[in-house]
Amino acid sequence: MKNLLLFCLLLLTTFVSVAQSESVLKGKIVDENSNPLHSVSVRLLNSQYGAVTNKDGQFLIKNIPAGNYTLNVTRIGYAETNLPVRISGNESEISIVLNPSYQQLSELTVTAEKREEPAQRLPQSITTLSSRAIEDYNIKNLNDLTAISPNLYSGDPGDKRSVTSIRGIVTTSYDPAVSTYIDGVNQFGLDTYISQLYDVDRIEILRGPQGTLYGRNAMGGVINVITRQPDNTLSGFADISYGNNNQQRYTAGIRAALIKDKLYFGAAGMYEGRDGFYTNEYNNSNYDKQHSILGNYYLKYLINPKWDVSLNAKNIANRNDGTFPLVFGKDAAFENPFKLNQNAITEMVDNIFNTSLSINYSGQTFNFSSQSAYQSDYRYYKTPIDGDFSPLDAVSIFNNYGKKWNNVNVFTQELKFTSPASSTRRFNWTTGAYFFHQNSPNKQATVYGEDAGLLGSPDINFSSINTTTAKSTGVAVYGQETYRASKKIDLTVGLRYDYEHKYQEVLGQIKKDPDPIYDFQSDTSATANFSAFSPKVGLTYHYSKEDIAFITYSTGFRAGGLTPLSSDPSQEPPLYEFKPEHSNNFEAGIKNTLLNKKLILNASLFYTIVSDVQVPTLVLPDAVTITKNTGQLTSKGAELEVNALPVKGLEIDYNFGYTHAVYNKLKVPGDNGEVDLEGNRQIFTPDITSMLAAQYSIAIGRKKNVQLFARGEWRYLGKQYFDLENTIDQSAYSLLNTRFGVNLKNISVSFWGRNLGDQKYILYAYDFGAVHLGNPKTYGATVALKF
Repeated sequence: MKNLLLFCLLLLTTFVSVAQSESVLKGKIVDENSNPLHSVSVRLLNSQYGAVTNKDGQFLIKNIPAGNYTLNVTRIGYAETNLPVRISGNESEISIVLNPSYQQLSELTVTAEKREEPAQRLPQSITTLSSRAIEDYNIKNLNDLTAISPNLYSGDPGDKRSVTSIRGIVTTSYDPAVSTYIDGVNQFGLDTYISQLYDVDRIEILRGPQGTLYGRNAMGGVINVITRQPDNTLSGFADISYGNNNQQRYTAGIRAALIKDKLYFGAAGMYEGRDGFYTNEYNNSNYDKQHSILGNYYLKYLINPKWDVSLNAKNIANRNDGTFPLVFGKDAAFENPFKLNQNAITEMVDNIFNTSLSINYSGQTFNFSSQSAYQSDYRYYKTPIDGDFSPLDAVSIFNNYGKKWNNVNVFTQELKFTSPASSTRRFNWTTGAYFFHQNSPNKQATVYGEDAGLLGSPDINFSSINTTTAKSTGVAVYGQETYRASKKIDLTVGLRYDYEHKYQEVLGQIKKDPDPIYDFQSDTSATANFSAFSPKVGLTYHYSKEDIAFITYSTGFRAGGLTPLSSDPSQEPPLYEFKPEHSNNFEAGIKNTLLNKKLILNASLFYTIVSDVQVPTLVLPDAVTITKNTGQLTSKGAELEVNALPVKGLEIDYNFGYTHAVYNKLKVPGDNGEVDLEGNRQIFTPDITSMLAAQYSIAIGRKKNVQLFARGEWRYLGKQYFDLENTIDQSAYSLLNTRFGVNLKNISVSFWGRNLGDQKYILYAYDFGAVHLGNPKTYGATVALKF
């Protein structure tokens, strides 16, 4: 009944809107020399109204409700521009001059607050990367974002499931502390995580808690990835990349209107693979050889200028012949880099599927959207994997029990209402509701072989099987409003309420001899309920047309859960409830656009307190993670972002971040009771991140249609730790990257290199001492075609 009433309300609003006055917006777009520009995309933000200029640079948008809008204007090779326009009467006309991207910095548009807004006008610390910037930085996966955004670090142990840290708030368990969204869909956990990037329109990195609008697991921030969408213009691309270590990456895609102004289709695919960086001395083979096949498919139907329906699907097939290229001990990893010795060799199979259905309405009184999404990940090892990371036949892990197990499924539903694009009031608002259900059936066996005694195990030819069925269901309601108190002052308030129910059933089995009867079995279940309020308050001061200062208080939380107290299923009680982790953040910042849009300078200060810190401990050799609330963390620091065009053709980007993240209280279990680690530094958190990039481009040829470019990057990461006891550390280090080549009208050829100094550094380490090094020097070439 509620859904029916909602539909009737929206339908009534549609008819009422049609009956109201509607206007036409027309105009002409030229370059700095007054030459008309064709193929320019012109669009009213937060609506379906848009057009593309013809050969004379002219555009026409019909049936627009009267009101105030923001007009977004984009074209490849030119600076993106956002202009305020007022639609009134029967017809409005505008003339626009677009400047080349080497003369003016782009005014990038983001959806950080769940509606389209120019990034520089948003009172929030955010790094925005356009499709051009993603290409310039040669970003291939989420790990490549390290240091590009201040105080961001990301790394994985070799299995493409990254730990991400922003401002000392770290993803250390299957419930992340930094949320990643791809095309509006929350990558719910590490099991449904997509790390590879291709055909991306932009990336938004929101630093600081985002609990009010994004809810659970956005304590450190949010990474929004938006892929390209089709429109009336036929376009496509194809890239071929090849590098050392047999690195291969092939991508292709096409976007088109199947029916002009009605039905749009887009599809993109990628294959990437490489030989291993690590050599397995056990059989003198490439250990971590891997490849992936990905697809992204998009279908959009525009019912009318107010309603549209979009269907998106993504599939990923990852294969890895050496999932965990790990070496015990920091010294061993550096003394014999990229070499290991493991006897249990297998292939990891990781199949991910994501799909979403979106319904959007743009009206004169409000905008509405509904997104239903489904995610699944089936991940297993074909044969037992090495659990002792050595040539011993001591411990191995087995989880290939068929599709019933280790196949995570998540369903999410979000309903969202926002103020309309044509609003003339002082209020801009967003409100909505969110629902999710997650099912995580897991079955895993730990087998002790004939060498188990060498690792201290009292049992040989002993096995334990842990079978876990975990289900989580949650609902949330949220709202945020910005009130224009005066021409210079905005006030933002927001509140979110989340409720979550968790159920977990654990079956533990132990067998000590070949007899098929188990020596011990335990079967238990438990439930837990959690709730959280996430408020936000902010004040923005517009001290000039292009510049703002802001101060905010925001909160975030990471969901609580159920965890075993031991890898031994015979221990009572077998399950323990740990509480949600909460953060309170205070932040002040400025955003400046200077020198006729040739300089952007943003800076911020932050102070964050995290209570009930969840500390996960990986128990070997069973690979069971035990999580407890054991501490309080304080993180404070500063950030600086600079984008500049000092002279024609030269673009300079500089980012700096400083984080001092320390545990005020932290007690963890030790061999002889609790260990007090008060004063220790946070893990996966470099105290400094610094990135300097410079790119010079010059146009040559009679028509200036050939562009040569050269780029250099310097990234510096300060000292960091990988275990709570601060015994596994990585000293400060620098990475040098380059990219250079030539751009023609539809084709480009580039040569690239990463870690040119072949720096050896720890990318990831477990607290029990296993270390994974970052990639060595890599280099190659890319040929790209666009039309």
